[in-house]
Amino acid sequence: AIVTGAARGIGRACALALAREGADVCITDILPLEETVAEIKALGRQAIGITTDVSSKESVLAMVARVMAQFGRIDILVNNAGTCQRVPLEELTEEQWDRDVNTIMKGTFFCTQAVYPHMKEKGYGKIVNIASISGKIGGAVSKKGAGVEGKRGRSGPGYAAAKGGVIAFTKWVAKDAGCYGIYVNAIAPGGIETDMSKGFTYPVEDLPIARMGKPEDVAQAVVFLASAASNYITGQSINVDGGWVMSS
Repeated sequence: AIVTGAARGIGRACALALAREGADVCITDILPLEETVAEIKALGRQAIGITTDVSSKESVLAMVARVMAQFGRIDILVNNAGTCQRVPLEELTEEQWDRDVNTIMKGTFFCTQAVYPHMKEKGYGKIVNIASISGKIGGAVSKKGAGVEGKRGRSGPGYAAAKGGVIAFTKWVAKDAGCYGIYVNAIAPGGIETDMSKGFTYPVEDLPIARMGKPEDVAQAVVFLASAASNYITGQSINVDGGWVMSS
């Protein structure tokens, strides 16, 4: 398995959960990876950490080549790497927009494109993209006249656009990949307790499951979509959000 953005948070939880189920894991990030690598090895699995900028095609291709050289196969890809600019529309800069879109959407594209020929050759693969309910509903509702402090927990427009793009991309690739034995799905988390959400307030008291989600909640959904238990599921975007969004 390859898990991007796995130095901490959701990516780290996904990498550890997959290792517990028997996967050898390559984790990538631009942050230090040694701690997560050590935790995976402590579970008795092989692990490598590769510093990777998912917004750079060259960096992604080099990472995938190294994984193939060491493991000889790629069964699972979890596209998790992301950024979140919590900036109002009028104040959002082009650089901030590009950071979210390039990391989330372009990074998902580059990593998927890089593993695709290896999965096609083998005739099997599981790709799980970490989207967000912001990509479905545009995030929380703003209150008139509220400043940034009044919008705490509200992700920015670039983040919502990129996550929405990931959901659409997931459907496109699923329709292309099914005939090759490749399954492609997305997970749309709600408010999850990570460094990215730390210090921001979410209205979880109104949810059916009235708490913040934990990275492990997302990781267990990833394990399901990466396993044989989901072998008749593709092109779906599963909400892991405590009931925030209920899709028909």
